[in-house]
Amino acid sequence: MAKKFRNFIDGKWVDAASGKTFENRNPADWSKVVGTFPRSGSEDVDSAVRAARTAFDQWRLIPAPKRGDLLRKVGDIMVAKKEELARQMTREMGKVLAETRGDVQEGIDTAYYAASEGRRLFGHTVPSELSNKFNMAIRVPIGVAGIVTPWNFPMAIPTWKIFPALLCGNTIVFKPASDTPATATSLVEILLEAGIPDRVVNLVHGGGGEVGMAIVGHPDVDLVSFTGSTAVGKKISEVASNTLKRVSLELGGKNAQLVMDDADLDLALEGVLWGAFGTTGQRCTATSRLILHEKIFDKFLEMLVNRVAKLKLGDGLQKGVDVGPCVNEGQQKIVQSYVEIGLEQGAKLVAGGSIPKGKLLKKGWFFEPTVFSEVKPDHRIAREEIFGPVLSVIRTRSLDEGVRILNDTVYGLSSSVYTRDVNQAFRAVRDIQAGITYINAPTIGAEAHMPFGGVKQTGNGHREGGWTVYDFFSEWKTIYIDYSGGLQRAQIDNYDR
Repeated sequence: MAKKFRNFIDGKWVDAASGKTFENRNPADWSKVVGTFPRSGSEDVDSAVRAARTAFDQWRLIPAPKRGDLLRKVGDIMVAKKEELARQMTREMGKVLAETRGDVQEGIDTAYYAASEGRRLFGHTVPSELSNKFNMAIRVPIGVAGIVTPWNFPMAIPTWKIFPALLCGNTIVFKPASDTPATATSLVEILLEAGIPDRVVNLVHGGGGEVGMAIVGHPDVDLVSFTGSTAVGKKISEVASNTLKRVSLELGGKNAQLVMDDADLDLALEGVLWGAFGTTGQRCTATSRLILHEKIFDKFLEMLVNRVAKLKLGDGLQKGVDVGPCVNEGQQKIVQSYVEIGLEQGAKLVAGGSIPKGKLLKKGWFFEPTVFSEVKPDHRIAREEIFGPVLSVIRTRSLDEGVRILNDTVYGLSSSVYTRDVNQAFRAVRDIQAGITYINAPTIGAEAHMPFGGVKQTGNGHREGGWTVYDFFSEWKTIYIDYSGGLQRAQIDNYDR
């Protein structure tokens, strides 16, 4: 019998108010049920928000270094449970075990980084323009934070949001992706084990329309952090504007790796294989386009096709597997539809392009690592986010043209340039329109202590990770202390003429 999971609301593990549930299954073998979860609705969100609002009054008063101490304990527990969490995650969303271990490690790194930030929530002291007056600005908690996260990094991305939010003194209503609710439950259990007080964190399972949008539109939710598609992000921005709540959006990408004719081709090959087919291409930073200088185009394409043919598909828990399944049947169908679009628009299929027919692979939502050549910059497969193992190869005659092709998209998340020429590298860093640029490294591989996010329709300007995320989860408060004993007037012309 499948394990039954519950929401965590108001300090208790509870079913959805409606009593409805949904199943979560292993995408590598759809016959295996991970568990059943509450199919929650707005009533459950209301209960969670009320609990978070009640808890905020006490949680905000706990000194930030003490909140950091609790997050350090969270990191310690995650270290002890790393393998258990990684295996659960692979069963739930499919990526290979080496990657899910990395996903957990990202959460561990984020916990320890957040713990140290408890002693570094720096403010500013600034000289006053008036005598006997002291000016300073400090950071204060905001309130109830709505956290809405995707399935492709079911541990790392929630920790990117939840840990800084808690460290800054906010309370949480957390809606994880319906494809990865078990990992989210484990994270909440760890937070509670570490000593995070009841009601400070509330977990509500369910669909984006029923739960996610209820959180976004709730008048007592003060800020929302969302990672997902650009289309959903636009809807969230629209709904959140009705209550003028603060919103952080980390959205889609159409990332490119540009390989110049002087590049180390073996290194560039390793980079694009990892960037395009790691996590089965299901990353917002995945390498979806490969822009090759015409002088090395044919040679590099041959190298790429030969290596792609050797990638092994399978259950991510098995040794030797390079590429796991798509997360669900719907995502597999989307990938298949884009292969058909690529062929219709005249691109040449040089690797993959099909749902594999092997007996074991038929049990899951697998798709062959796929490469198109002869792709034009205006082809749909070169412009639209696919979120699967499909790589579009484009030809360029120069660095400037390659950068123009790279920038020719509504997105601007990650980018990569391979060259041995330091002058070309710095020109690319200057001219590429993206929130992240790698030189001689793939488009994937964010580090927990660095800002993460993009430009254009990849987001709304906020950043996850690093020191910058703490500005999103805290409010600046300006304080003036006048010890002159008399009325002093600022914003009045006090200068003699």
